[in-house]
Amino acid sequence: MKLHQPLLSVAAAVVLALTVTGCGGNAQAGDQTAGQAEVKELRYQGSANNVGLPELAADLGYLGDIKLNWVGNTTSGPQDIQSAATNQTDFGGAFAGAVVKLIEAGAPVTAVVNYYGEDAKTFNGFYVKADSAIKTARDLIGKKIAVNTLGAHSEAVINTYLSKNGLSQDEIKQVQLVVLAPNDTEEAVRRGQVDVGSLGGVLQDHAVAAGGLRSLFNDYELFGTFAGGQYVLRNDFIAKNPNTARIFATGVAKAIKWETETPRDQVIARFKKIIDARGRNESTANLQYWKSPGVPTTA
Repeated sequence: MKLHQPLLSVAAAVVLALTVTGCGGNAQAGDQTAGQAEVKELRYQGSANNVGLPELAADLGYLGDIKLNWVGNTTSGPQDIQSAATNQTDFGGAFAGAVVKLIEAGAPVTAVVNYYGEDAKTFNGFYVKADSAIKTARDLIGKKIAVNTLGAHSEAVINTYLSKNGLSQDEIKQVQLVVLAPNDTEEAVRRGQVDVGSLGGVLQDHAVAAGGLRSLFNDYELFGTFAGGQYVLRNDFIAKNPNTARIFATGVAKAIKWETETPRDQVIARFKKIIDARGRNESTANLQYWKSPGVPTTA
């Protein structure tokens, strides 16, 4: 059985659950007026130098009178959804496999909307130095690959790539995954601290533009276009605040559509405006490399 089938099946299974039916938050339910949000503030974790879909949705007015309360930046998808599950935030997003693991472990959360994925323009690549002797999957035995976290998207992609290229489970275990922050991965590859690095989004495009790196493989080559991760809400939150949950999920979906249909330069300009306005001492330099939301908009 091909390992990439379970990966895509996991994503598909979560997508089938994208109906608003559960999750909690610190916010208390108010009077439920038809169609109006019961709570007006959602706590969340952001990402430095980046604009998340909920942030874009709020700026575009797609969340109505719901405000976002930034409580800090997330370190990884699994950490982000764990924070939501434990009521430290009201929503979080992660790779579909991490979402499923959290739910199977008993966390009372529900996936409500896709927020990232892969297409021909936006994907995660695995890079080596241009002069690296690593050419094939088998060359990775005994080597180090930098990923942003264990048990998430990159690990699933790596395991699929290795398996599809004939490595046994014992050989796959000899490929060492090293956890590194995405912002540090490019430099770690260039310095030889790791043999391969997982790069996505603007960080990938920046690294490619700088030269000196070579793509070994990427997830789009393995899977084609697919939805990779979802935002989750706690079940008690959805039960108490169904309108708020619905507005949130719909607003994110509208933001994806806006990114898809709006000229690229206007999307980047909007991102820059949002980052500049929030005053977190961030850089907007890498926004020039943004290409697409990556999330499939059709079934």
